[in-house]
Amino acid sequence: MKLMLYPPLFHLLLYCSTQTLGVTIQSDPEVSSEGVIQTELDRTVSLLCKPGGSSEPQADEELVWLRNGAMVSLAEGNRKGRSSVCVTPVVHEDNGATFTCHLSRNATARASVTLNVTHRPQLSGSEEVAVEDDSVLVLRCDIWANPPVSSVSWTLNGSAVDLLAGGFTVTNDGFTSQLTTNSVEKSLHEGVYQCTAYSPMYGEHSMSFQVTVTEKTMKFPLIPMIAGLVVVCLTALLAVFSRWRRITKCCK
Repeated sequence: MKLMLYPPLFHLLLYCSTQTLGVTIQSDPEVSSEGVIQTELDRTVSLLCKPGGSSEPQADEELVWLRNGAMVSLAEGNRKGRSSVCVTPVVHEDNGATFTCHLSRNATARASVTLNVTHRPQLSGSEEVAVEDDSVLVLRCDIWANPPVSSVSWTLNGSAVDLLAGGFTVTNDGFTSQLTTNSVEKSLHEGVYQCTAYSPMYGEHSMSFQVTVTEKTMKFPLIPMIAGLVVVCLTALLAVFSRWRRITKCCK
């Protein structure tokens, strides 16, 4: 009968040893089962690490925090028994950041969480744009979001932009949507443009541009004029110098 108790006793000891050597991380907001914390820009994320995985922290255990593999500086009283880290305010650079807590004496006893920072596209308000006739028109919209926007549309005076008729090109690199035409005509391109991005999490966000086409002005040829002035000045100086030499010869 005694021999039959040994295997369960062995597993119990192994379980207690695992709990003792391990660490756990609690957070606000909560950690998902995949070890990911969902948060938003400008929020606060609080992380608490405890050794042993139990509700009662072990006061003699020293803890170490890492952010993306780099050590986090901790105050003296925030290292033993339990240790907390606060991320506030959450910024763009915190997206994808991994925070790891481990025992100082045993770096293999560790736990990690990763931040997923969601944010909406920064589209709002309106902008006035003046462009000369026959010049290049470039309109840009900031569509960067997490999760990424699913679609972007451009309208002119309430109707979808006619890319072919207006000679437009649209580019989208996931961060900026750009509408471009190389030769502006008042009858085709003047009006109110609107860029609208749709986010599966945050819905639609838009920005408008009031484009005014002005008459083409003659560009002042600055560089040729400067060159001409330099030549005139040098010629005048040479004339004065030559005249002065003649005057001095006559006075001798």
